[in-house]
Amino acid sequence: MGSAVSIQPITRRNALVFKAVRLRALQDAPTAFGSTYAQTVRLTDDDWRRRADEWSGESSASFLAMDACVPCGMVGCFLGREDASRAHLVAMWVAPAHRRAGVGRELVDAVVDWTRAKGVGEVRLTVTSNNDSAIGFYRALGFAFTGGTEPYPNDPELVEYEMIRTL
Repeated sequence: MGSAVSIQPITRRNALVFKAVRLRALQDAPTAFGSTYAQTVRLTDDDWRRRADEWSGESSASFLAMDACVPCGMVGCFLGREDASRAHLVAMWVAPAHRRAGVGRELVDAVVDWTRAKGVGEVRLTVTSNNDSAIGFYRALGFAFTGGTEPYPNDPELVEYEMIRTL
């Protein structure tokens, strides 16, 4: 499976594939993201084209994982608004059938390559406290807890842990 997977940037041209992947991700892992399926499903196709532009600009990059022509993952990355030497990895998701096959690593590698090309020294992310598999995945890729936490916006029982990887 891993050898057939390609990583491609999200653009206006594949914005509707991005939409489909994002909606699948929100249904599959509802507590892994700040937005909800109910909020996101209301966006129009034009909203998704604008979002694709926003997610792949001068200070952002986003990627789809494609298994032949079937989308199987996504990730986004934004430079910090207040500090462009920091990048923030967001919206990471891999389809259940493609987990533990290297797809997630390839998506994170795409983010790391982009951030290095931008001269960024670190990548930060937040992960929800109930997502042990994601925490283990990020630790295996060299991310470490910073000690920072914030409330998860959609469930007061959960917190988000901040993790960082120095490049």
